[in-house]
Amino acid sequence: MAATPKDQLAETAASTDGRPERTEEVFRYYELAKKQEWQVRDMAWGDMPPIPETKGAKEKQARRQGIWRSVITQQLQADSLAVEMAAQLLELARHHEAKLYYSTMAQDEARHVEAWLRLAEASGGTSERDPYLDKLAQMFLGLDALEEKVFLMQVFFERMIIPRFRLIARSSRGTLLEDLCNRLTIDDGIHHGAGMAYERVLLRDADKKTKDRMIRGAENMLPIFADHVLWRPKEREFIGSAMRSRDVARVQREIEEGVRIAASLGLDVSNIEYTIP
Repeated sequence: MAATPKDQLAETAASTDGRPERTEEVFRYYELAKKQEWQVRDMAWGDMPPIPETKGAKEKQARRQGIWRSVITQQLQADSLAVEMAAQLLELARHHEAKLYYSTMAQDEARHVEAWLRLAEASGGTSERDPYLDKLAQMFLGLDALEEKVFLMQVFFERMIIPRFRLIARSSRGTLLEDLCNRLTIDDGIHHGAGMAYERVLLRDADKKTKDRMIRGAENMLPIFADHVLWRPKEREFIGSAMRSRDVARVQREIEEGVRIAASLGLDVSNIEYTIP
């Protein structure tokens, strides 16, 4: 079993001597991110199928390929958003150690986009965009405060997206898609952990107005996030109707986990009202 980001972080603890105590953990995540760095060329291009192969009639094969293309397109869209967000965080970060970390996160997200682009090409191209991801992108990129950006992007969104990578990997054994999702599970776990560490630093100096704005931001985000999780392109519409009850339960679990994580930062979002469509 692969080590978790928290386990790996402990291995770097001895190398941060001389760093300011309040940003020491953020710097350790920078070191961990450098240690876990990988390259798109490391993947077994040409030696593994890009997506699960389907036997049977051509119509069946085309339908299954369309399903996987839609999955890849959605993840490519999400990581393209993450590139823009990481660049904003790098520019806005107020501490040297955080800027170091965000320099690695920006590289990570660009690497993810490169891998998704190559995988999309190998799988027959892209398909329909997720309109709710576009709404989330507009919201995240339009936030004014650094505290809000870290909270909604790294603390909430990055954490909520990790279970999806695990689900896709389990459904695509022996493929480049599985390999990429396993890599991104580790990377996004580090991004989430670093966001938690830096948010704790930022919240030490945040006033009530800033914290209230963060809570309102989460309240605005959650309904759109639920729409995003439940949305299906035309290639997966028939799956969506069959699995809706399971998807709704998954959204509920992920939101509850987000509420618990926010509480660990001293933010009470338990009274947030949202509707799962």
